[in-house]
Amino acid sequence: MREALRGTTRDLTAGPVNRALLLLSIPMVLEMVMESVFAVVDVFFVSRLGAASVATVGLTESMLSFLQTLPMGLSIGATALVARRIGEKNPERAASAAVQSLWLGLFLSVPVAVLGALFAPQLLSALGASPEVVAHGTPYARVMLGSTVIIMLLFLISAILRGAGDAATSMRALWVANALNLVLAPLLIFGLGPLKGMGVLGAAVATTLSRGVGVLYQLRALARGRGRLVIARRHLGVEPRTLVSLLRLSGSALLQALLTMGNWLVLMRIIAQFGSAALAGYTIAMRIILLAQQPSWGLSHAAGTLVGQSLGAGDSDRAERVAWRASFHTLFFLCAVALGFLVFAEPLVHAFTTEAEVVFQATRCLRIVSVGLLFYAFGTVLPHAFNGAGDTTTPTLINLVSIWLLQIPLAWVLSGPLGLGALGAFLAITIGYCVLGILCAVLFRRGRWKLGRI
Repeated sequence: MREALRGTTRDLTAGPVNRALLLLSIPMVLEMVMESVFAVVDVFFVSRLGAASVATVGLTESMLSFLQTLPMGLSIGATALVARRIGEKNPERAASAAVQSLWLGLFLSVPVAVLGALFAPQLLSALGASPEVVAHGTPYARVMLGSTVIIMLLFLISAILRGAGDAATSMRALWVANALNLVLAPLLIFGLGPLKGMGVLGAAVATTLSRGVGVLYQLRALARGRGRLVIARRHLGVEPRTLVSLLRLSGSALLQALLTMGNWLVLMRIIAQFGSAALAGYTIAMRIILLAQQPSWGLSHAAGTLVGQSLGAGDSDRAERVAWRASFHTLFFLCAVALGFLVFAEPLVHAFTTEAEVVFQATRCLRIVSVGLLFYAFGTVLPHAFNGAGDTTTPTLINLVSIWLLQIPLAWVLSGPLGLGALGAFLAITIGYCVLGILCAVLFRRGRWKLGRI
């Protein structure tokens, strides 16, 4: 535990698989939890302002989730490339890959941030927000969408550090950022003494400032060059060959992230037609679920890094052992989480809101979706294993089938034509989780991911 939190210097391509997973997954789990805490803290404090404010946060977070396909796609490519070079014992090429991913991220995120801030009210309306929510939430949305550059850097640098096996530094950056957000959020939302509260806008300002401090911490760590990855001036130039490799990996990964995050955007739009209470309930339930899933995501990222490094070291058998071991560890964990949600759903929701209709919607969403978490264990880990191996095409196709050809049409049919309302969307999410997990397990077992070169 101490070694994992301090930052291990071990060669992760050798030794016991469980030890390697533990050394990487502990800081990655804590990092994932800290990232989710941003959204949970916002919802926790903003829920005191009413359903319209919660709906504002939910709709804006859905747009951010969609926009985060950019950093997510680039992060997948960056992690795979850096991990493979580290596994090959080639830190120079790993540093070059890291710098190219940062340049690419900046070029893509700046125009997105500008357009998002300019068209925030139109985007809220397009998602089905009522005039009240649009008027109330536009300032919040402008700040959050305008912070896309900061989010891009936070995602990318974390992915680079994870690919190098230095998850502890990335974890500490998120600790610093969240500690600051926990102080700033209530202060800026509600005010204190002569400081006037900004309402829901205060949550956006607090989150953006805190993430910015986290990025500064990451950049300082890279500049000091004391970790696994050392970036010097000689790495700062543009290298077309590395950039092409990154674009090839990230192109499919970007589509993969787009399919995944676009799914939540469409689901939010489907649920929005059933009123602010249904939308607020769904927002709260999914925040709770996403927070509980963070340990499994941390383990998944660790598996992806170890798969990439193991393949770089020429040990495909170890890469496969890592993926299956991480999948079954995740299965046991999510079984416990699902049981907890089934039993304690209502008390958990009451921590966020006391509005009867919102509590009802959030509670049944939490209980229904928790059933699908058992299959989602494989749907969480194995896509990261594919990506870590450089095979970003297979998980993209899996997402296309399980989400866009099944989950979204099913959510629309069940909620609309069949008259189940928001309940139909909740059921579709669970069914989509199940199909996703089964497809991932079947295709990973075939082993074609071992043959790729990056």
